[in-house]
Amino acid sequence: MNRPALLIIDMQNDFILDEKPLQVKGADVIIPAIQYLLKEFRSRSLPVIHIVRIHRADGSDVEIIRQELFKKTPFAVEGTKGAAVIDALAPVPGEYLLSKIRMSAFIGTGLDLMLRTLEVDTVVVAGIQTPNCIRTTVFDAIAYNYHTCLVDDATAAQREEIHRSNVRDMENIGVMILNSNDIGSFLKDIPIIIQTGFTIDWSFSSLSIS
Repeated sequence: MNRPALLIIDMQNDFILDEKPLQVKGADVIIPAIQYLLKEFRSRSLPVIHIVRIHRADGSDVEIIRQELFKKTPFAVEGTKGAAVIDALAPVPGEYLLSKIRMSAFIGTGLDLMLRTLEVDTVVVAGIQTPNCIRTTVFDAIAYNYHTCLVDDATAAQREEIHRSNVRDMENIGVMILNSNDIGSFLKDIPIIIQTGFTIDWSFSSLSIS
């Protein structure tokens, strides 16, 4: 591992907040683990990419299996509060916000080009849901030849048994499975950077939060 990036997937208001109809039950439990990952990556000025599902209001870019659902309950609509990253994990300057319209963060996005430009060779994956957006992103990361690590206690599904079975599947094909409290050891060879009045910025002007 030379340079890892943290991918945080779909931690948006429409999927996390209690009053939302598409809430992933128990997803709020993983917030502290993701906050710890953020602390470790930020302290080393490593790339952090917040990946969000964003759809047009008319639903013209929603995949076929979700079109009826979107008509009844629009979700992650561009420009709405529901589509935003939850406040507890909000991006900070120098981090990236990448939108997608499919489960995998690699499909129809610039993620692969972005990672290669940043000289990333390893992705650390967190967020929701394990059998859908997490799993497809993990499999595609492997297909693109990235070392891939899933953080078990920083990912979630609607039910724990679904999460566990998918984690087992990914582990069996060679995905590294860690818990958030392992991340310090995982990153131990990458020095913590002390900021002294200047900002180290790895951002693309078109994609970074400023």
